[in-house]
Amino acid sequence: MDIKTLVLALALGNLSLCVALFFFEQPAGAANAARGNATWARARQLQALAWGLVYLRGTLPDFLTIPFANTLLLAGFALDAAALWDQAGRRIWRRYLLPVLLIAVAAFVGAWLLQRTPPERQAISSLAIGFFVAAGAGALGRGWSAGTLLRRYLVASTVVLALAVVARGLLVLLLPNGWSWVSPELVQGMGLVALYLVMLGNGFGYLLLVRQRLQNELERLEVIDPLTSALNRRGFHQALAPWLALARRPGQPTALVIIDLDDFKRVNDHYGHLAGDQVLVAMAHACKRQLRDSDTLGHLGGGEFAILLPRTALDDALLVAERVRGALAVQPVKAEKAIINLTASLGATTMRADDTTVGLFQRADLARQLARAAGGNRVAAQAAADRAATLDA
Repeated sequence: MDIKTLVLALALGNLSLCVALFFFEQPAGAANAARGNATWARARQLQALAWGLVYLRGTLPDFLTIPFANTLLLAGFALDAAALWDQAGRRIWRRYLLPVLLIAVAAFVGAWLLQRTPPERQAISSLAIGFFVAAGAGALGRGWSAGTLLRRYLVASTVVLALAVVARGLLVLLLPNGWSWVSPELVQGMGLVALYLVMLGNGFGYLLLVRQRLQNELERLEVIDPLTSALNRRGFHQALAPWLALARRPGQPTALVIIDLDDFKRVNDHYGHLAGDQVLVAMAHACKRQLRDSDTLGHLGGGEFAILLPRTALDDALLVAERVRGALAVQPVKAEKAIINLTASLGATTMRADDTTVGLFQRADLARQLARAAGGNRVAAQAAADRAATLDA
């Protein structure tokens, strides 16, 4: 097994992965993913440079091919783990990985300055690299129970490779002359093969996390209004469905409140859609401050919002609606060309056992229309809507 050939393969492999990432098209606005990509690219660059220096051992000065190269290598593996954790949604670089990196580098450089044997230095670097590889496996292992078979395979294989890297360091330290048919060259070669597989595993694992993160973001955008961060119409109807089913059983009622901004079209026409967006964001924030954690806010389109109030009677729903109306009335929006006062018409109703989504919304919207017809900036209830429907009939 040619050791130099394996070292060259590690250098070129990391370099090719770095080049491939350079041409990866990052979706606009994915700041966390972009940060993870930059970290992973730096990891590949450092490892490619480190293995290149190791390959040139004997040609370049020892301080470049031993302490400097191993410092770059350790930093590269630490950044590998950091990139995986960035993609998993947690940044642990400074708190955990950086202290371990500093300790490992200090130990390795100290061993070199004190002229300790190569097996001792290899044991230090192998233990540190094994730790960083295991840390990357921890990032891949988040959400194990809901993970795919590919994800679980990558976690298991990465853990096995981390153990193999650590075993390589311990074997060269405890058995510097080999044992039986296990020669020092074989141990070195198997250790480099393990590191090569780690490189490939980290590459697949990182791309898997990127894909999962983008898929989760796409699924979130299917039900979330990106402007207000409230549920969109589709997401709100999905949230409403189980409560309609529960309404067929005896128990506490569930309420629905429809909110419609007064004169929202005039805001867009007079001040522009940017001002209209500011109004919608301010309205969503004002509503959320008046709601419980169990309540759900949805943006149905234009200046119309809806609030789902689980286990809430009509009288309590009217109190919530009145709080929302009051919060909007005292919160003017500072647009570029004017200060816009907010008022809204609100209609409240509760679910019935025979309700459908269409019927429930029609009843709440009829109450909202009564509030608008009475001059706006007020709340109307289901009972008033029922009376109006009876008079119309």
